[in-house]
Amino acid sequence: MKPFVRRSGAGLAVLLAVSVVGGSVLLDAPAARADQIRDLEYWLGDYGFAEGWNTTRGAGVTVAVIDTGVDGSVAELRGAVVGGTDVSGLGSADGQTPVGSDAQDSSHGTMVASLLAGRGTGDGTGMIGVAPEAKILSVSVGFGDSSSTISNDDQIAEGVRWAVDNGADVINMSLTRNTLYWPQSWDDAFLYAFENDVVVVAAAGNRGSGTTEVGAPATIPGVLTVAGVDRAKKASFDASSQGITISVAAPSEQLVGVVPGGGYVLWDGTSAAAPIVSGLVALVRARYPGLDAAGVMNRVIESANPNGQVTPSPIYGNGLIDAVAALTAAVPAAMEQAPAEQLKEWIKLHRRAEIEVQPTGEPSVAAPRVPSPDPALPAQNAAAAWLPSELTLTYISLPLAVLVGFGILLGLLGIGATRHFKRIQRK
Repeated sequence: MKPFVRRSGAGLAVLLAVSVVGGSVLLDAPAARADQIRDLEYWLGDYGFAEGWNTTRGAGVTVAVIDTGVDGSVAELRGAVVGGTDVSGLGSADGQTPVGSDAQDSSHGTMVASLLAGRGTGDGTGMIGVAPEAKILSVSVGFGDSSSTISNDDQIAEGVRWAVDNGADVINMSLTRNTLYWPQSWDDAFLYAFENDVVVVAAAGNRGSGTTEVGAPATIPGVLTVAGVDRAKKASFDASSQGITISVAAPSEQLVGVVPGGGYVLWDGTSAAAPIVSGLVALVRARYPGLDAAGVMNRVIESANPNGQVTPSPIYGNGLIDAVAALTAAVPAAMEQAPAEQLKEWIKLHRRAEIEVQPTGEPSVAAPRVPSPDPALPAQNAAAAWLPSELTLTYISLPLAVLVGFGILLGLLGIGATRHFKRIQRK
């Protein structure tokens, strides 16, 4: 048994555009038994997963984990990883060789997958994911690894397309670009996923690692964005960013994960919250196979628990996930546009300036035109020059008449006053 260690805090710094959004620091701790791990998985009971398994455990649903690669040889993930690829040029063809600039980075994908679809190691022992019968596709990406000749942006776009073409029903993206915007290549890749009825789940990012505002892909219209809360179900200050695109919140602190080669860690971050929501999406897709992606997302969102908060909000989205309600409650029909329509509308509005206008043929040349002659001047009337016009009446004649009248009045008053004084003097 590998040692049980705690990983927490700041996230993983990278050199290029995209980074994972969960991190860890190794601390010395006593070795843990597999049955102790199950006791630490508080979210299974607190968020209704254990009860929800009476309805479904996610069988028949495939989730693609676009991350640093998933080690499918660890006990909890044997049989869970059914396929994969490497888009970084650094890993193995099946996506199961973890890649990254250090051991901490390369562990990320395996930790994510174990939270999502871990099988445990026996009856009530070992790490079990929230959708323990879902299948995993591992897409390994070289986050920030300068030895890759392919940009992170291009790796993500290729990874999304590969996941769709290889049967993913859900795509988990525990990563962030740390910018609100994304490259145009992502427009096509994400639209391809949406048009093929795939639900894309993305982490909001971690304030503790400097991501104060939600970044792409969590800002892409149609993506199910996940914020993080602590064990008391309050907003996680260090482990969750804020933004108006947040859909729901899930636990992001004191979470367990399996690392490559075996062994367990405790870790924090929305990197861990995202696969819990992806697992819930997998359960809903298994329970309601006739629902399209928009309907599945709507069921997760509408069944969320506000938990005393005013929702929707940039901190909690529509509230805390509730597995039992998502699987069994009656929810109103989806009111928003389907994910593909949301993204198309965004592209139409925001990429308009980048569209190159192509000529449709030879430009037409207008025939020259002769200018029309000026209209004839009005005939001169000698008498009209001496007659008052509207302008002269308004601005000259009337004011002058008023002044003359006022002068006459003053003159008369003066004459009257003079005569009056003369009469007084005679007396």
